[in-house]
Amino acid sequence: MKSINHNFWHMLPHGFTVLAPMDGVTDVVFRQIVTSVGKPDVLFTEFVNCDGLMSVGQERVMQRLLFKKNEHPLVAQIWGINPETFYESAKLIVKLGFDGIDINMGCPQRTVTNGGACAALIKNKSLAKEIIEATKKGSQGLPVSVKTRIGFSKNQIDEWIQFLLEQNLSALTIHLRTAKELSLVPAHWELMGKIVEMRNSINPNTILIGNGDVKNLQEAKEKSEQYGCDGVMIGRGIFSDPWLFNEKVDKDLITVEQKLDLYMKHINLFEDTWGKDKNPASLKKFCKVYINEFPGAGEVREKIMLTESLDEMKKLITQYLIKNSADIDEMQERLEDSHPS
Repeated sequence: MKSINHNFWHMLPHGFTVLAPMDGVTDVVFRQIVTSVGKPDVLFTEFVNCDGLMSVGQERVMQRLLFKKNEHPLVAQIWGINPETFYESAKLIVKLGFDGIDINMGCPQRTVTNGGACAALIKNKSLAKEIIEATKKGSQGLPVSVKTRIGFSKNQIDEWIQFLLEQNLSALTIHLRTAKELSLVPAHWELMGKIVEMRNSINPNTILIGNGDVKNLQEAKEKSEQYGCDGVMIGRGIFSDPWLFNEKVDKDLITVEQKLDLYMKHINLFEDTWGKDKNPASLKKFCKVYINEFPGAGEVREKIMLTESLDEMKKLITQYLIKNSADIDEMQERLEDSHPS
């Protein structure tokens, strides 16, 4: 498979959108679901451990790098602390046909930072530099980017972000919180203007992407216009609206039936893709994506959480649709009456 363009970052419109890499969420199945109802300008994989990718357990880890042709441009995100495995992983990613390679230097989870990886690299610029250089060497011209935060326990944009801008990256995504803040405080979007000025001064060719607290396309557009970043990455917002990236759909007119049909499609695609390789319980985390904002939604979610198989989940959804068909039709009529075309 061939990537669509080695310089795809520079072909995107100003204010482009990106679906954030989320562990256990943005696998090939969920990306296909999102793509089917409203594709963002750029997609990312889940983050993939370089050591695992180069280990005897490679086949299992490679599941995270499965993708379909309709997902381009697609960026593979990798993490770790060993420059050599970053180099080897980059070479593999090129062969697989991805459009870019992103290095995770922002995940704040202690399970990874305690080992010196991801956001912990903010405190280790020498290793971060080695990793970037090794990845570039293995990338064979494929664009290399970094996703990070504004600092580890405090605002460090003057040292850390400046350092990254000096590495001649193709793109830089900045989650506008520190690692210590997790997602417990509002994102510091007021810092993006200064970061854009730094970029313009240090390396105007690096594409800048802002991330944090953006819930819909309107907010993304406002942020890119107000602060001057080239694009906006959205993560948790997709959990409240899988149609988030589709500007042609009136979100107020999406029906209960459409939501549940999409969940059923997700379940079936999960089954077709993974068979029994993955625990079906992992699908339960998507309940709130599809089952929300309609009478009885909470009760349906509770029942889904008690299921023990994909067949049980599908049966429960089908039974709800049949049992409540009259109410669903009535809700749809009210929606259409309140939003005349």
